[in-house]
Amino acid sequence: MTGVAGVMALVLAEAVAGATVFLWAGPLWTEVKPGFFKLLGVILTVLAILTWLSVEAAVVERFPSGDVVLATTVVAGAATVLWTALLFLRQPALARVVGWLSVPAWLAALVWMGGAGRQSLGLAVFQLAAGAALLGASTDGLLLGHWYLTDRRLPRRPIDRMTMALLASVVAAAVAVISAGFTGVETSTAINPLLTVGALAPWIALGMVAATGLIAGFVNAVLKGERASAVQSATGFYYLAVVTAFTAEVAVKTRFLDTSFGTG
Repeated sequence: MTGVAGVMALVLAEAVAGATVFLWAGPLWTEVKPGFFKLLGVILTVLAILTWLSVEAAVVERFPSGDVVLATTVVAGAATVLWTALLFLRQPALARVVGWLSVPAWLAALVWMGGAGRQSLGLAVFQLAAGAALLGASTDGLLLGHWYLTDRRLPRRPIDRMTMALLASVVAAAVAVISAGFTGVETSTAINPLLTVGALAPWIALGMVAATGLIAGFVNAVLKGERASAVQSATGFYYLAVVTAFTAEVAVKTRFLDTSFGTG
C-alpha cells in the first residue's frame, strides 16, 4: 500500500472499524431505536465503499499481503452493506447477527493493513486500533447527539458512555502518535506539503489529539447539565471533535506506510 490512496484507506478503515465496534459491541441495540442503526449503517456503507476503492488504488504488487488486505476489506464492507440492507428489509434479528460478525471482519482488515506499516506489526496494529477508537467514538458520539433530537426520551447513558470512550481513546491515540516517533521519515507530499516540513506531521497529530481531548472534556462537563439543551451543546462540540480527530489521523498516517512497497 502506498501514496495518498494508502493513507486514506487507513483512515477510512479506522473510521468504519471504530464506529462499527462502538455500535455493535455495546448495549446500544437495547437502548436506541432501529432508526439510529439505519442512519449509521447508510453512512458506514458509503465509507466502506470508499475504503474498498482506496485500498484497490493503494495496493501495489510489491506488497505481499495486498490481495488479503483487499479481500478482507471487501468482506468487511459487504457485511456492513448486508446488515444495513437487512434493517431496511425489516429483518432486525438477522441484521444484528451480521452486525456482530462485521466487528471481527473490520478488525481483521485493520490487522492485515498493519502489515503495510513501516514499524513492527504489533506496534502498527496498536496504532491503527487507537486511531479506530478515536474516529469511531467521535463519529458515533456526533450521530448519537443528533439522534437525541429524534428520540427525546432517550436517556443520557449512551452519549455519556460514548464520551467516556472518546476520552479514553484520546489517551490511546496520544500514545500511538508518540510511538510513531518524531524524526523525519519518507512520506508523500501530495496530501499537504506542510506535513513533511521538519517532521511536522507528528506534532500536528499530537496537537489535534490534545485538542480532541480538550473538546471531550467540554462535552463531559456540558452533559452534566440536566436541561435538554445540554445534549445539543455537546453535539456541537462533537462536530469539532470529528474534525480534530480526523485531522490527527490523516497527519500521523502520512508516516505510517512502509514506502519501500511503492518503489522498485
